Amino acid sequence: MATYINNHIHTDFSFSPYTPAEAARAAAEAGLKTAGIMDHDTCAGSREFLEAAGKAKIPATCGVECRVCMSGTALEGRRLNNPDQKSVAYVAMHGIPHRYFDEVDAFFAPYREKRNIRNRAMTERLNALLSGAGITLDFDRDVLPLSRMTVTERHILFALAKKILETAGSPSGAVSFLEGRLGLSLSAADKEKILSGSYTDYRVLGVLKARLVEKFYIDATDECPHVTEFIRMVRKYYGIAAYAYLGDVGQSVTGDKKAQKFEDDYIDLLFSELKRLGFDAVTFMPTRNTPDQLDRVMSLCREYGFFQISGEDINSPFQSFVCPAYADPKFYHLVDAAFTLIEYEKAASFAPSAAVKKYPQIFANRKNGTGL
Repeated sequence: MATYINNHIHTDFSFSPYTPAEAARAAAEAGLKTAGIMDHDTCAGSREFLEAAGKAKIPATCGVECRVCMSGTALEGRRLNNPDQKSVAYVAMHGIPHRYFDEVDAFFAPYREKRNIRNRAMTERLNALLSGAGITLDFDRDVLPLSRMTVTERHILFALAKKILETAGSPSGAVSFLEGRLGLSLSAADKEKILSGSYTDYRVLGVLKARLVEKFYIDATDECPHVTEFIRMVRKYYGIAAYAYLGDVGQSVTGDKKAQKFEDDYIDLLFSELKRLGFDAVTFMPTRNTPDQLDRVMSLCREYGFFQISGEDINSPFQSFVCPAYADPKFYHLVDAAFTLIEYEKAASFAPSAAVKKYPQIFANRKNGTGL
């Protein structure tokens, strides 16, 4: 019988229909054997998640996802795993020791404030695009309440999706609005997505995210810590620094990414630089990549000494918590890694230094003296 795990579940502390408690319960009800919270720029939901996971009798792990600046590294000027901006990468701190939740969240607090300055500016830029459509977004009234902590571009578009449905009155009306008033060219798949199924606001969001972000996006600058600052923080609080591999996108599995090239053309340089910078792990999602991409990434992880972490990005109500790929024997090591991650996190919550020494398979690159 397959063992299913997921280390990358978002909650309403960033973008998700689930509170941390609801996410933990849903993970258990779906049959997951482990579950991990992963919000943008905050770990403030971790205690709630752990408490609910304990009641549901499911082992849990806590992390935080953020974007970092890669300026001054060999990856500067590259399109990494961020569809919207070069030289900026999505990374994750996994295995946060529970004694350090407040300190890690405090690290991100000023970055969240700077992010909201840009969020407000992007909302105004989007309003300029909407000037002829009869819709206006108010950041404080329409956008800010959609998150308990971190606000992202996705929240801005979700507020717009709700306004469109309120104005259009129906899914078919939303399709007409998107094509007529916003002038978006929708594919047959886009239309089918909006017209078939529940949670229409999330379905409209997916279309907007794939087709509208670049029209109002403003580059993130001050809200992104430099990669070296991120690594220092992770090590200070005994977490696991992971790069989130995306890989070139052909047909988007989630439907909210356009076909685009990311790391695959320079993947050897990527892994070499990640090792030099001091990353401990690479995280990836088996359903998002081709078999060839996954085989290459896993091979490079072994070659460069990176711990492999996996989880499917859960942030919408119609996503399954179960990733069927874990039934394939080639991914059994990712299931073992999830349990190792949880064991480390528990040990580090009591004796951080001893835990790092106890789990050399996670911190192989630190043992070899690479990084900071």
